[in-house]
Parts: sequence; structure tokens; C-alpha cells
Amino acid sequence: MKELVHTITQLTVLLLLMFAISGCRSDMPDPVLPSGQAFMEPPMEYRPVPLWFWNNTKVTADEIEQQVTSIIEKDLYGGFAILPFGDDFGPEFLSEDYFEVYGKALDLASNMGLHVSFYDEYGFPSGSAGAIHGDGIPRFKNQYPEHTIKRLDKTELFIKGLSGFEKEISPSGELMGIVAMDTTTKERIDLSEMISGNMLRWDAPEGDWRIMVFESVIDGDPNVDYLDPEAVRKFTGMIHQAYYDRFSNYFGTTIRSTFFDEPTMYRANGRMWTDGFNQKFIEKHGFNPALLYPALWYDIGEETAVARNYLFGFRSELYAKGFHKTIQEWCTLHGISATGHQDNEEVVNPVSTSGDLMKWSKYIDIPGIDKIGGNRPAERFYKVISSAAANWDKTLVMSETYGAMGNLDWEEMYHIAMEQYVKGINMLIPHAVWYNDQSVTFRPELSWRNPLYQDGLPEFNTFLSRLNIMLQPEGRMVSEIAMLYPITSLQADHHLDGPLGYYKGGVAIPDADYPDISEMLTNTLGYDFTYLHPEVIKQQCEVINGSLHLNNLIHHNRFQMLIMPSMRTISPHTLQLAKEFYEDGGTIIFTTQLPVQSSEFDTHDQVRSTIAGLFDVRTIDNQHPLLKTNSNGGRAYFIPNPDSLSLKNAIETSLTDFHVRFISGTPLNYLHKQVGDADVFYFANLKPNDVNTKVALRGKMKLELHDPHSGLLKEVKPATEIIGSATYSTLDLHIPQNRSVFVVGY
Repeated sequence: MKELVHTITQLTVLLLLMFAISGCRSDMPDPVLPSGQAFMEPPMEYRPVPLWFWNNTKVTADEIEQQVTSIIEKDLYGGFAILPFGDDFGPEFLSEDYFEVYGKALDLASNMGLHVSFYDEYGFPSGSAGAIHGDGIPRFKNQYPEHTIKRLDKTELFIKGLSGFEKEISPSGELMGIVAMDTTTKERIDLSEMISGNMLRWDAPEGDWRIMVFESVIDGDPNVDYLDPEAVRKFTGMIHQAYYDRFSNYFGTTIRSTFFDEPTMYRANGRMWTDGFNQKFIEKHGFNPALLYPALWYDIGEETAVARNYLFGFRSELYAKGFHKTIQEWCTLHGISATGHQDNEEVVNPVSTSGDLMKWSKYIDIPGIDKIGGNRPAERFYKVISSAAANWDKTLVMSETYGAMGNLDWEEMYHIAMEQYVKGINMLIPHAVWYNDQSVTFRPELSWRNPLYQDGLPEFNTFLSRLNIMLQPEGRMVSEIAMLYPITSLQADHHLDGPLGYYKGGVAIPDADYPDISEMLTNTLGYDFTYLHPEVIKQQCEVINGSLHLNNLIHHNRFQMLIMPSMRTISPHTLQLAKEFYEDGGTIIFTTQLPVQSSEFDTHDQVRSTIAGLFDVRTIDNQHPLLKTNSNGGRAYFIPNPDSLSLKNAIETSLTDFHVRFISGTPLNYLHKQVGDADVFYFANLKPNDVNTKVALRGKMKLELHDPHSGLLKEVKPATEIIGSATYSTLDLHIPQNRSVFVVGY
């Protein structure tokens, strides 16, 4: 009987998880496009939902009613995400008085048919549960100090060999390992078993030895241990469950999602770790990682890249599962979605910030990113997040946008929004509406009270609503070009305590060009693409008839080209599949740096021989592109100094059967999505001038223009042309500066 109950419980959880993966929105529309009337006047459910800071004042029920009514009726928002914030905020966070006024806001939202996303923290980042008034001690640290963030510490000493060695070892945390490494030969010896009581005794062989003691210690940061599911469940019990206990009848109806904000691994000096790391590692990989630990700081020889991929890769997995997956599991069981974003997503080397900027998204309903002020170019990484959604079959992609950017003008507001949506984001969360608009900490204040925005907000929010109604319905993203996300190389070249400091990622990876290649493709050349994560390549991709197939349920795709951005280190499986793709007639393009080593044990020679089979390494001069072809039509390029011209030549020489082609005029940023029986093309003019261009869309189609700025729809009659071996529908587009248009084909 117990086994039957356990099986039923497992099936229930599985069904709920399947529901979450499919979008976890009870009102998620069928994969069809809206009617013309719905496009012109989008329904409430597609309006943007801003962060609503309850800031620096005492919140009252009467003021809540006035503000909610105004942001819906005057600004045309579709709901709110309440963010308690500031030193003078009241009622006290999580007090019964607080929940009373929060309930008032929910009552209003329910009566008005609004969407509420409950923000999981007091201020940010998520994980401390706010401070208790009067003593300033964060709640989570106060109640669960042992479950706060851990840090990996290393202490070391040097000894000469051929002598007895004895030292007292008194770890202040959990011992991860004691390793001796010969500073000349890199030989490593695990000394962990040579401790008796608290004394380490070792007869050191000949050599100069560095002895390193590694331990996981409590850092003092008040946030939850993001790498530990047990700790995060205590956080959800303190925060999420407190809301559910009082407002369960709103969950899944009015409350449709939760929002986490800026978790990161740059805390603990970028050395975030967790107790139990080694045991969990052993359970997955079958061996103790202690001998790999020196590679977190030092070159240990041939195994350096492998050791770092194992340790940093596993840490990223613990981070993704510990915090994000645990949050999502709670949300799934309570009928809502989870969304949020990391801090410092714009760091090129994410290994000690977000860990793996794609991987954490695997476990979340709605992956997200933050476009924020302070010269932080998140736009270079929009494609990473939207590609993560495609890799793991998500429908919605979020961005928290405009925070701390100052009083932007409308041109910049529209430009940022268009760049996000044309690069795959389809859920812009405006930052922010401020309850106390006389004490705004991070401008802009995006409500009717701000004279800079009050006249334009209704039109702008209607514009966003039209983008949402066209791009949020379930459908697959279409592109001919894939690019490998080079996380194995980033992990291999990373080390702890790097010279850049933990906040900026620690280590600048030499020649890491993947964001530059992304910008050349989309912003300059007018090609869309999808990043592929090595895990997804291994689990979901195969080569069929000269195409690289992504075998997903929603975002299935057939790629004709695979770009391999600069990498010193690669998974041998990824490289072998790329070689198979080339041999079967596909095109691969390596840029800047060819792989020279493997991310797995004992396979460096395999990587080097595969590269040598693709290119005559004797002819590489790091100045001129190389091209190798085969009888099946396969093409392998190495472009040592990639620029837009060299990429354009390689792409246009190799591919002819694009879904979207710019055959004259200026290329534009575009996105292609198939929704039901419709092809949706979104073109955005992000150039500093008006653009006239002639575009060819593969297939003979009836076409309509949908203008998200005005709401107007117009049927157009395209010409039909044969280009290469395919039939195309062609039309001339005139798009003014900072404007955009949908072209819909049937």
C-alpha cells in the first residue's frame, strides 16, 4: 500500500512538472495568432506587469486602491509585482499588518482580473528574507545561520621532501580535502587519509611540496546557501509558504508567478561552495574530487582543464538545482510559474557569477535577464537567455528592464524593448512603479505621476501588449544557424581569486568572442541564430541528411550551420558531432582559437586528432581564414580574426536556403517564429536611420503586415521569386528609425 501511495505521489508531481514545463499559465492561449481586433486592443492578460516598489513609507489600504486603479486605467498595465523596499517601509515585512494590506492589493487585483507576481524578498537579492525591524538581523540568518552561504577556503604551506611532516589540522568548517602537490612535476597526493585525530603526519618524498587544506566554511553572508536544496526549502518555507498560507485561494488565478531577484555566485568572494559537495560529487561521478581541488587555483598540468570542468561544472549544477529547481518545484506544487534573473549577466566569463548562464534556466518555467543601468550591456546576452529557453523547450522569456537607467527618453525606451523582443525575449517587466514617488531610489518612475512619461505610457504599454500577444503564444523559434555556448572553455580557463575581483567574474578569458560573434550576426549581418548548450547537443541533437537536428517537442529545429566560437577546451562528444555534421554535408565555422584540449579525462589526443583531421594545422598563420570541403558538400572554416565581412562571406558561400534573406538594402534584426499554421516574422530597425530593404521569405505565402506601434493591419501582395532551389515571397520594407513591424505569412 505504501508503494502504491508513493507511486501515485510521484505521478502527481510528474504531471505538475509537465504542466510547469508547458508554461504553467492556466490561461495560456492555444498556439494561434490573435484576431485583428485583439491585436489592435490587446486583452488585459497581455499587458506588461511592472515591479511595484512599496518603498520608504507606510503603505495604507486607501492609497493602494488609488494606485492600483490608476496604474491599470491610466497607464494600461496588467497587474503588478509588489517589492517591499527601503529603511522606512511599513508595515513590517511578513507581519500580519503587512499581509493585511497585501491582501487588499490582491482583492483589487482579483476583482479587476489582474496578474500578480509575488516578489520573494524584502529588497534584493533573494535569499535573506529581509531584516527584522529593530535589530537589523536578516531573518534567514537569524533563524538558520547554518544554512547560509558557504565559502571554499584554502590554507597552504610549503615543505621540502625526504623529511617527516607533522601538523595539527583544525578545520573551522567541513573538510573537503588535503592535497600535496609537487611544485615542479605537478604530482598530487591525497593526504586526507593520513590524519589521525587532528594530526596530519606524512613522510614526504623528494621534491618541493605545496600542501593545501580545503574546507567549506560559513561565509557570513546572510543569504541562503544557494547550492543546497535543503537550505532553499527552508527559505521557501519562510517566504513562499507564508504567502500561500494566507492567500492560497489566489494562487494559480490572480497570483500566477513568483519572481526571484539577483541570486549570484560572486558572493563569498566568488568561492561559493557547500557542505556535502564531495559526497554529492561522488554520487554523480563515482570518485572523490579531492585531488582535483588544486586546479581551482593552479595549473596542475594536463588535467587542469578537465578538473576545472568537473568542479566548476558540478558547482553550476548544484546552483541550478539547489536554488532554481527547488524554487520551481515549490511553485509547481502550488500552481504558479517561477521567473527571475541572475546578477551580473553581462559578464563574459560567468563561471563565478551565474555559473553557467544557460544551465540555470533549465529548471525554471520562465528564464530571465536584467537590463539595468551602469554601463551593463545585457543586450549582448539576450540571445543566451532566449536560446536557453529554446534549448529546454520554454515558451516565455522574461526581462526586468529599465532599472537604474535614469529618466530615459521615449526613443531609448522603445529601442531597448524592440531589441529585447527581436532577440527572443517576450515578457518585459518594467522597472518600476514606485509607491512613494517622492523617494525614488532607482529611476525611472514609470507611472502616470511622472510628467516625463504620463502621456506616453498608455501607448507604450499597448505597444508592449501587441508584442506579447504576437510572440507569447507557444510556437517554435526558427533559425538555420546554431552556435555552441562555449561553457567548457570558460570553465577550463577560470580559476578562483582571479585578478578582476569576484564582482566582475575574476578572470577575463583570452579571446572569448562568443558575444562579439552574436552581435555581428544579429546587429550587423541580419542573421538570427540559436546557442546550443553542450548538454543539449549531447542529449537532444543528431545529424540527419546534412542537418543538425534539435529534437525538442516545441523548439525543434534543423540547423545548416554550426559556429564554434573561440575555445581552447571542448567536449569530445561535441567536437565529434560537429565533425559528423561536416562529413554529412553541414557547415562548421571555428573562430579565433581552435580547441586544443578536452573537458574529459584521457581524451586530449582525441580532440587534437579530430582538429588535425579537419585542418592542416601546419598552414594556420592566425591571419587568414582556412576552408576545407568534402564531396558531400560539407564545409569547415577556421576564421582566426572574425569580422562581419569574413563571417558574411563564409555564411553566404555556404548557405542558400534561408528562411529569411535580405536581397537588397540594409539587413535588419529579425526573429522568425512558427505559431500554428502561421509564420511570424518580427523586423526591428535598431539602426540610426530609416531603412529600406527587400526581404525574401521562404515559401509562397499570403502576407499581412501588423504594426505594433499603431495596431494597424494590412494585407500585402508579395512577389514570388526562385532563389537557388527554393521559392520565396519577396516584399519591400520601409521601416523608419526606431520602429518595427510584424510580417505574418500563411
